[in-house]
Amino acid sequence: MVNDFSVIDFSVLLLYLAAVALVGSLSGGKQNTSEAYFVGDKNLPWWAIAFSIVATETSTLTFIGIPGLAYVTNLNFLQVTVGYLLGRIIVSVIFLPAYASGNLKTAYSMLESRFGEKTKNIASVVFLITQVIGAGVRLFATAIPIAVILKTFAFFNHYSDVDVYVFSIILVTIITLVYTFFGGIKGVIWVDVIQWGIYILGALITLVLIYNTLPDGLTEIRKYAGGTNKFDLINLGFHSGLKNFFKEPYTLLGSLIGGIFLSMATHGTDQLIVQRLLTAKNLKDSRKAIIASGVIVIIQFALFMFVGLLLFAFYKGMVPGADGAYFLKQDEIFPYFIVHNLPVGLKGLIFAGLFAAAMSTLAGGISSLSSSTMLDLYKPYFGKNNNERKNLLISRAITVFWALFLCITAFLFIGLLKSVVEMAYAIASITYGGLLGTFILGALFKKIQQKSAIIGFLSGILFMLPVIAVPIALGMGPIVHWTWYILIGSSVTIIVAHISYYCETRGRL
Repeated sequence: MVNDFSVIDFSVLLLYLAAVALVGSLSGGKQNTSEAYFVGDKNLPWWAIAFSIVATETSTLTFIGIPGLAYVTNLNFLQVTVGYLLGRIIVSVIFLPAYASGNLKTAYSMLESRFGEKTKNIASVVFLITQVIGAGVRLFATAIPIAVILKTFAFFNHYSDVDVYVFSIILVTIITLVYTFFGGIKGVIWVDVIQWGIYILGALITLVLIYNTLPDGLTEIRKYAGGTNKFDLINLGFHSGLKNFFKEPYTLLGSLIGGIFLSMATHGTDQLIVQRLLTAKNLKDSRKAIIASGVIVIIQFALFMFVGLLLFAFYKGMVPGADGAYFLKQDEIFPYFIVHNLPVGLKGLIFAGLFAAAMSTLAGGISSLSSSTMLDLYKPYFGKNNNERKNLLISRAITVFWALFLCITAFLFIGLLKSVVEMAYAIASITYGGLLGTFILGALFKKIQQKSAIIGFLSGILFMLPVIAVPIALGMGPIVHWTWYILIGSSVTIIVAHISYYCETRGRL
């Protein structure tokens, strides 16, 4: 057993981080306009966009959390990834043609062309708020495994956990900002391709290494699972009865619906992902990129979950937080294994993969926040008379601002209770139903106009606020499982918008 993160490992990690900053800065090429900075002149290959999409949606929480989830449960979560693919197919049919036909620069430009400026501005502001919360949580989560590394060095033993977390957050933010600032969206996408390869390579190597330590291979998993089927994939959920069906985690129906609607919201209405789709050469390439990313995600999540199952066998079914356990919670299992069981050098590469997942998501967050701020809010109102050189300078200044703001936001989560972090994610998910419902109104319901769309949008958000936040605040279990949230929110948005339209038209008669 290897117990320390050696100088060799640390050197591998530092070299990787330096290489990423250099490649990202240079691969962006020369940008002459703010559109080129944020959209990349629409000439990026579809396969690079596909890998970038997957890397962007794969945060540190995914890298360490999905193996932990499989460790304590089974393979039911893979049902959600099938929904992810189906949701992407729907986005390619419903939303992408509208983006392609309008020469749009952000996701919310579509709402402007369909409803008007007010709808676009509200959607942009809502996106900025929720993206800051989500990206801040993910950046904070990155500090946890980094702190595990740093604490293996005697130098950092003199500092408190808070100090180490702050240092970790600043380190990741600076490196990510460098290539996002100089490379623009092109640099971000090409670095994402590299980052995806690194963390997948790390997961594959870990999978092989753990498997080779198990005398009886996969049967070792069953040996410590008792009466539980760790390989269980399909969960119909009917055993809990109708009363608890919607609370049951990862039922087949709930997972498919949750995956479809979450993917439609994130990949059809969220600037974080849509920005990448807008860099494709044409509609056909955008469709290839988004559907290919869905296939890649299924394979990737299956890989991460099998790592979790093998870790379950490696630790002989040890329960997180139990007396004598090496780890307190499931998210610590994979980082603990990396630090304490991988050989010198390889350990540094695996943690480079963990950094890769973190930086890809953070870079996407910074770039999407900056592009929405510049192209949706600043340029139409304050930059109409600016030359392109000034717009590009302002775009980069906004990029620096959001990087610093996310860094500060991540600081705020240090020392907070786990429930508060979960609430932050829940608050971010509150808005997805309203956003998706509004986009569906724009794409499918031609009679609905701006006033009714805004009323429906805000109603969807306000309806989901007590549904999600109140049970968390009161320490209760969820009213329904998270896989139903976006369906409910978008349904309320669409229904209320139609009621508003009906009342408005009746008033004119």
